[in-house]
Amino acid sequence: MQPIKFQPLLKQTLWGGDKIVTFKHLDSLLENVGESWEISGVKDNETIVKEGPLKGKSLNEVVAELKDRLVGKENYQRFGDEFPLLIKFIDARQDLSIQVHPNDEIAHKQGKPRGKTEMWYLMESEPGAKLYCGLKKQITPDQYKEMVDNDTICDALAQYEVKEGDCFFLPAGRIHAIGPGCFLAEIQQTSDVTYRIYDYKRKDKNGNYRELHTKLAAESINYQVENDYRTHYVGRLNKGVSLVQCPYFCTAVYDLNEPMTLDYSELDSFVILIGLKGEGKIIDNEGNEVSIMAGDTLLIPATTETLSVSGTVKFLETYI
Repeated sequence: MQPIKFQPLLKQTLWGGDKIVTFKHLDSLLENVGESWEISGVKDNETIVKEGPLKGKSLNEVVAELKDRLVGKENYQRFGDEFPLLIKFIDARQDLSIQVHPNDEIAHKQGKPRGKTEMWYLMESEPGAKLYCGLKKQITPDQYKEMVDNDTICDALAQYEVKEGDCFFLPAGRIHAIGPGCFLAEIQQTSDVTYRIYDYKRKDKNGNYRELHTKLAAESINYQVENDYRTHYVGRLNKGVSLVQCPYFCTAVYDLNEPMTLDYSELDSFVILIGLKGEGKIIDNEGNEVSIMAGDTLLIPATTETLSVSGTVKFLETYI
């Protein structure tokens, strides 16, 4: 039971940029790569183990084989053979559509297996990069539909200029959209339920508008207005700093320049480490050694008790 690395699934998109291939040190000539799916059990989009004794197996095959030894006893009881998190890097050269995801209860009523809660952590983005997150003024479902129809829905949304290190929590129901120049890591429930609210009246290559899901979105939106949707935290060297704690995942950021031991002996869960900057070495309590650098994503089995990390490296840690 050693840390697992996967082959990324690179997704070319109309809005994709040129950061991901370089960031991940890949030998690829692909252009307009908007997303790298790092760890995915989504049907027909499963990531494949890159190396080691499990090489060539899909994440779903690994879960089915290792069960609670990989994900933890409670997680296996809760999710079975389905891996519960989806990890991505996203690089936006243009605006992404404005979207919302339902919560689990609403998704079930709409005939979907589950909703989607997620978070964003901004990496080195372009100067002036912006995104939308949440409502900035109170609107009703009827007003929402009118604003979509008359192209003014953006007037109701809170917009943020972002920089490296910014973090946003996106519970199901919160309207959001990534803007040009944003480069980020995304952690989310394993779910493909996304409702497109608005797409700036753009047309596809065939001259057609992309489908909007106005009615389903209206049922899914949380219309509560908050003063600030940005996650505020103080970064610290050589100490984990909590960013998000919710029923679907707990995430912290580590910025290390001296050796540190991470103790998971009391944790009944897998752990995912997402490399943001620098380079380091990880040795688990069984003596397995693996590198981690910017662009790497590691899946640490639930049986792991400790990880010794050395080097100068910054990473996200997430688990359930």
